[in-house]
Amino acid sequence: MKVMLLRPPPRSLSVISPHRFFFSPLKPISLSTLSRLSPLSSLSTSAALSSSPSLPYGPSLHKGTKPHTIKTQDSDPLINEHNFTREFNIAALRVPSDHCFVLENRLRGHLLNWPRIRNIARVVGDDVDDDVKEFIVSKNETEEEGSLVSLNRRVYGKCEGDGERLSGVLYRDELVRTFDAKGYVNFRNLAKLSRPKKRKTKRGGGGNEGRGERGSVYVVEVNEEESEGECDEMSGLLGDDFTGRKWRGSTRLLLLDERYSDKELDEMPVAIKAVFIEGGSEGMTPPIELVRCKLTLFYAYWQMNEILEALLPEGLIVPSAFETVGHIAHLNLRDEHHSYKKLIAKVVLDKNQPKIQTVVNKTDAIHNDYRTMQLEVLAGNHSLVTTVVENGLRFQVDLSTVYWNSRLSTERQRLLNCFTQDDIVCDVFAGVGPIAIAAAKRVRHVYANDLNPNAVDFLQKNCVINKLERKIEVFNMDGRRFIDSVIGSSKVKCITQVVMNLPNDAAEYLDAFIGSFGNYDNTKTFTLPKIHVYGFSKAQDPEFEFQERIRIALCEVAFEIQLHRVRLVAPGKWMMCASFILPESVAFAK
Repeated sequence: MKVMLLRPPPRSLSVISPHRFFFSPLKPISLSTLSRLSPLSSLSTSAALSSSPSLPYGPSLHKGTKPHTIKTQDSDPLINEHNFTREFNIAALRVPSDHCFVLENRLRGHLLNWPRIRNIARVVGDDVDDDVKEFIVSKNETEEEGSLVSLNRRVYGKCEGDGERLSGVLYRDELVRTFDAKGYVNFRNLAKLSRPKKRKTKRGGGGNEGRGERGSVYVVEVNEEESEGECDEMSGLLGDDFTGRKWRGSTRLLLLDERYSDKELDEMPVAIKAVFIEGGSEGMTPPIELVRCKLTLFYAYWQMNEILEALLPEGLIVPSAFETVGHIAHLNLRDEHHSYKKLIAKVVLDKNQPKIQTVVNKTDAIHNDYRTMQLEVLAGNHSLVTTVVENGLRFQVDLSTVYWNSRLSTERQRLLNCFTQDDIVCDVFAGVGPIAIAAAKRVRHVYANDLNPNAVDFLQKNCVINKLERKIEVFNMDGRRFIDSVIGSSKVKCITQVVMNLPNDAAEYLDAFIGSFGNYDNTKTFTLPKIHVYGFSKAQDPEFEFQERIRIALCEVAFEIQLHRVRLVAPGKWMMCASFILPESVAFAK
């Protein structure tokens, strides 16, 4: 018997789709003998659920048992995924599908309620159309005999003259035989018959039907076997899935709490007993049954931190976070992790596919003028060219030649909220354009510059991708030269906002603004630009230290500076943003 389990969306980055699972035949429990039930068949000790009080509630790699037969021939050389297979004994209620959601709400506190596992298991093939169901399910033998006759008429088309409607396929065949010069008359559902709907393919291993195959999340198997003598009455009609058992109607399985895995029905809570009693008094069809199941969790079920805790040596800090840049996961591993870097990358890749396709690690700090990172590809494909979507804009990035930091997206959005539609923005260190292109959507014009020629190439591409090339002028020159040429040029429109996002050296470029407006007539009304400069500070008072650096660079003290702590880059090291209006004494200095 095959069972499909419906799973809710996962809470982690990885997206695991629903899969098909398998059930062995069940043994029903008679409601008339509710008070004197015979013990259900016990499970093998190798699959017994661990009941150690020291272990927390729910699934764990330290609970359950490993199966006796473990496949190794197709396992990965780094990780043997079959070693993470765990089997748990649970109990389940088999209930009619029409009542499963009502009973689920009633028994919510008594159900399994494990993360990433649905409490309801679907019996594949037991869902029958209502038009067919009325011919199969009957209350007495007389009605059953009449239903079978009617069903045969529907299946074999022997319903002429009795008022019953032919199926769509038989009706089409009849029209073909009676075709005349008038064509097809009253041809029902032509489009539906000619073009059936395509089935949507499920991602994440939804097509795997073998137990334990790669991509499977979990499997439930019922341990009881049906009593001998039950024959296959509906195998020809309902398919090969029903070989060796008698169809009882559309049913579901409600997985019970792990505390009830070895309890008999008379030891169950009152709420579960009441469901049996009410079902018997109401003549529920099919009847409610209590079955013993084996829940098997595979490698795909466990979270990334659970896998790493089991693989890494005890006492070693488990990496729990990484930066995502498009399809690339960027790790910053510690020195003690380098011996296990391939193993960590493999787990990160497995647990975050298909979103993550490449895992890299930064091997050295940023020392060059272009701020490019030294990256080592640990797992996945070796392509470092990716597309990042931020605030509705698309940016092409090559992490091997340009700089990108997704953790600054919130800061970039905060800065953009300071701009208005009348502003003209000058981005001195634009990179691939995360600020310049986003600003172009809301301001009048943008001047963007970067020293890295590769970053300028991607900046121009990103302008075209986002259809903003007419509002952005791109430059490739040193920051000081760019400030002198753009602000000092008479052809350039009046700049109102200047962004200097180069935390390592941006404050050192502020001296380029000294006397930059000397060619302008200061007697006329003139709006000086507001400068946003970023920098790092390791001082005990980062605000005071960063202000002093800015005042020294501008050779001016009497002006107001607004400071904002962006984020803590490292212990004791803050990234700061200082915003101020360029003082007149600096702008018109000689």
